[in-house]
Amino acid sequence: MDQIPPRQRKVRVLATLGPASGSPEMIRKLFFAGADAFRINMSHGAHEDKVPIIQAIRAMEKELGRATTILFDLQGPKLRVGKFEDGKVQLVTGQKFILDRDPTPGTQNRVELPHREIFEALEPGARLLLDDGKLVLRVITARHDHVETRVEVGGALSNNKGLNVPDVIVPMAALTEKDRRDLTFAVEQGADWIALSFVQRPEDVAEARRLIGGKAALLAKIEKPAAVERLEEILELADAVMVARGDLGVELPPERVPPMQKRIVETARRIGRPVVVATQMLESMIVSPSPTRAEVSDVATAIYDGADAVMLSAESASGAWPEEAVSMMNAIAMSVESDPGYAARLHFTDTQPDATTADALAEAAAKIVDTVSAAAILCFTLSGSTARRISRERPSVPLMVLTPKLATARRMGLLWGSHAVRTRDVASFEEMVAKAKRMALRHGLAKAGERIVLVAGVPFGTPGSTNMIHVVRLTGNELKDYKG
Repeated sequence: MDQIPPRQRKVRVLATLGPASGSPEMIRKLFFAGADAFRINMSHGAHEDKVPIIQAIRAMEKELGRATTILFDLQGPKLRVGKFEDGKVQLVTGQKFILDRDPTPGTQNRVELPHREIFEALEPGARLLLDDGKLVLRVITARHDHVETRVEVGGALSNNKGLNVPDVIVPMAALTEKDRRDLTFAVEQGADWIALSFVQRPEDVAEARRLIGGKAALLAKIEKPAAVERLEEILELADAVMVARGDLGVELPPERVPPMQKRIVETARRIGRPVVVATQMLESMIVSPSPTRAEVSDVATAIYDGADAVMLSAESASGAWPEEAVSMMNAIAMSVESDPGYAARLHFTDTQPDATTADALAEAAAKIVDTVSAAAILCFTLSGSTARRISRERPSVPLMVLTPKLATARRMGLLWGSHAVRTRDVASFEEMVAKAKRMALRHGLAKAGERIVLVAGVPFGTPGSTNMIHVVRLTGNELKDYKG
């Protein structure tokens, strides 16, 4: 698999598909504009609406010969207040306001909160944020069915507005019944990645992993402050992580989000998990064909910090300029990566290898390519774990991932610097070297006279057996001499 040339950049671009971009024609345009992976948001639309989109991506994958990544993003619990007698009320700063379990339409003084778990978790002093943080309530007293609050920031509050509870861990599962149905659907449709929302603790990730059963990779969305406090534990259980700045920015003061983003990116890189930075990256491109300079700087900062992928949400899903938004993301990444200072900034995070043979070889490969001026690293892998270890080192050359498993090749779409190719497994050292040479030449990663670095495991075809590194020089005759 894989006939078209690799990307010329290392960071990946994840584009959300939606009403503006769900047609086969637009999906193809987004791919050629620079999208490496596609996000399907399960918060909107029915299952039957998703099937043609999935089919279009897989048809394009087959036509172009490029393993293509699909991420299904689960909605997670949505905390909301009830309805009001007149549709909305005006809360005044300083007034008292009650949240209770009474389904009667709300008034100026009270409204239903139909989430029993929140009542159990609240304590005096905790904040309640309404309508994406526009209104702030402070808990005075809390009982099992009645919470009295004081309005700290007032404003209009209308039916079913969202509620955030940043100061406590809500005893609520990350997976709702809808999420479980959506997860089953996603796995049946061949999802490469499942993104889990409302993660608060490692147990949330463990439950989702159990349900997925190894049929897809799991990405934990960090959108609640409670998750950041247990970040390393969550990362140990997840396959990747997302800095979900939308909800994180609601539950935290805005000035705390940038350092939190850097902390999450740094921790993920140190532990060796792919990290995606998401939300409002090119927000103005929902309605404008060009972004603000501040947005461009924001995307660039995430790339300088070493994020594996940057994500577009409404910009590509429902905006007026989806193709232009992906093109802009691609252009920003190309500009950053051509900066002579990029490599130094990229290696600011110290990624110490674990005391394993695979980690030692991954670190060595990244150093060898600079010492001998090699053109590329090629790694043979079944599960993709070797590729993830090498990518963590952020090598200065492209990383080609050769695997016999299509599922593994598809999951590489969120991995920094990787170019995944599905190919038949090798049975001997000689076959491995010959195949690596051919692939490097065929995909334009190296040319005659250049060296490449190979990383693999012997015996071949055994997961977790990475134990070999080899440097070879290309003659340029490898394709001509190939008789297969």
